[in-house]
Amino acid sequence: MGTTRLEAFSDGVLAIIITIMVLELRVPHGDTLEALRPLVPVFFAYVLSFLYIGIYWNNHHHMLHAASRVTGPILWANLHLLFWLSLLPFATAWAGENHFAAMPTAAYGVVLFMAAIAYWTLQQTILASEGPDSPLARAVGRRDWKGRLSPVAYLAAIALAFVAPWAAQLFYAAVALVWIVPDRRIEHALRAA
Repeated sequence: MGTTRLEAFSDGVLAIIITIMVLELRVPHGDTLEALRPLVPVFFAYVLSFLYIGIYWNNHHHMLHAASRVTGPILWANLHLLFWLSLLPFATAWAGENHFAAMPTAAYGVVLFMAAIAYWTLQQTILASEGPDSPLARAVGRRDWKGRLSPVAYLAAIALAFVAPWAAQLFYAAVALVWIVPDRRIEHALRAA
């Protein structure tokens, strides 16, 4: 099977995830700026999660363009990733509604950590299917510092959430900022192929 159906399905799921998150934003009861104040943590959580979904969507798109086919293990690895990303609206709402208390902040990090592991699993499954000379293998190589740094940062932030939840949120935001620029290695490898 080609990658088109998998990409279309994943795009649909990610669009639904974003829709669920935006539906969690409640309109304040009041017509002043003061009425918005309680929504600031909820809005911050939404923006950060929206950014993460965008990052995953962008990198998923690039990775699938480097794949030539989809196998059964790739389908399951992709579903594994989508499962963890589908928990992001819950973790976002819990963290935002509770003003980034320790447990919701840690749970948010667990979802991000597991999504990172699931993305890595999908990447490794595609690499195993495509072979060592594939464009994706050439692109990823051994210098995937962002892919290695992210899970470590998430684990540190999860532990930090129980001491200083605001610092854990800064870790989550910092990792997102590292990933905001798409990985150009795949585009370069595809052009060279």
